[in-house]
Amino acid sequence: MKRLTQALLAVTTAVAAIGASVLMSASPAAAATLQEVTGFGNNPTNLRMHLYVPDRLPANPALLVAVHYCTGSGPAFYSGTSFASLADRYGYIVIYPSATRSGNCFDVSSPGALRHDGNSDPAGIVSMVRYVQERYRTDPARTVVTGASSGGMMTNVLLGDYPDVFRAGAAFMGVPFGCFATTDGSSWNSACANGQVTKTPQAWGDLVRAAYPGYTGPRPRMQTWHGVNDDTLRYPNFGEQIKQWTNVHGVSQTPVLTDTPQSGWTRTRYGSTSAQPPVEAISVANTGHSLPQSGMAERAVTFLGLDSTTVPTTGPTTPPTTPPTTPPTTPPTSTPPATGGCRVGYVVNAWNTGLTASITITNAGAPVTSWTLGFTLPAGQSITSGWNATWTGASGAVTARNVSYNGSLATGASTTIGLQATHTGDSSRPAAFTLNGVACSVA
Repeated sequence: MKRLTQALLAVTTAVAAIGASVLMSASPAAAATLQEVTGFGNNPTNLRMHLYVPDRLPANPALLVAVHYCTGSGPAFYSGTSFASLADRYGYIVIYPSATRSGNCFDVSSPGALRHDGNSDPAGIVSMVRYVQERYRTDPARTVVTGASSGGMMTNVLLGDYPDVFRAGAAFMGVPFGCFATTDGSSWNSACANGQVTKTPQAWGDLVRAAYPGYTGPRPRMQTWHGVNDDTLRYPNFGEQIKQWTNVHGVSQTPVLTDTPQSGWTRTRYGSTSAQPPVEAISVANTGHSLPQSGMAERAVTFLGLDSTTVPTTGPTTPPTTPPTTPPTTPPTSTPPATGGCRVGYVVNAWNTGLTASITITNAGAPVTSWTLGFTLPAGQSITSGWNATWTGASGAVTARNVSYNGSLATGASTTIGLQATHTGDSSRPAAFTLNGVACSVA
């Protein structure tokens, strides 16, 4: 089971941006909607695809792939980050892939994930890209990717596997390409997660080059972000990514520019002092596996080259060459809730002294416009971060209150929130839950 399930770039205003997350902001424009696309091509691991197309597009718009954290989903990353609202401003299209395996982590470990045209998640994501490129006439020279946690790891993988597809990437809380590789069928590499995998720049670069033997074209630019106090994907991975991608680009590991664009941030650029250098790295002080500061999405969008387009103010958006086949824009409804006021699903992914929990709240009563979930954590558990809710209390009795985008729950509707916690041995789930004071059944 992939323990990378802390998704703390998971996006939420509650824990203050990007998951406590990277980059939260206003909702996207009211008219444009997130749509699920099926039948998009080769999809060996049964990923799901959601697509956001702004109402106004320039000719040949840019294309961004935005990859979620463990326990997350494409719709959650859409709701919790500002990439869609920035797409309204700058006129680019966003693909939101969703992992469907247990834990909702992306495969960045298997041999099939770490090679060009392999048989795992990267191949499915590239099918999504090609589908959109064909139907919306997007600009291949401005096809880029970003992601958080598991998605940050996948950003590194996609840049390594498909330098012919992606021109740049922005990885939040990731690890170097190949660092998480395993050969025993597991998807978790503790040595990498703990920052114990170190290599020479040449060795890291060779891993990237081996993913696509014979490729001699340009390599995608890389921007990497990391919290200094990250105890899930530990901070040494930040430096190892810098070693890898400077070697891939053939530039010095000595930065040509070092500055502080925001309090607590240290930014270094390699190979160029421009806003779009071959490699850019931002280290965030006093921050763990979550990056709560604002402005990160905007910085990423600038690095990725998505903010240079003038969006038409009148006239219809540029139509696709062939209308995409999409089911209804509303996500599939969950299984009908059990009789009662509410039902709670609580899935724990635990490791050593830590855990994450994905909590699905289903309203079985009358529609509500706001909600508060109450429960008591088992002894020894203490919340360190949470997302998609405003959290009160760290241990013992805690409450989670809705945030702006998930307060309304119709009868039978569900929403998912999550938390990361430490534990002293007991990683079990709470015994009981209440929603607005009414006892819930536990799925």
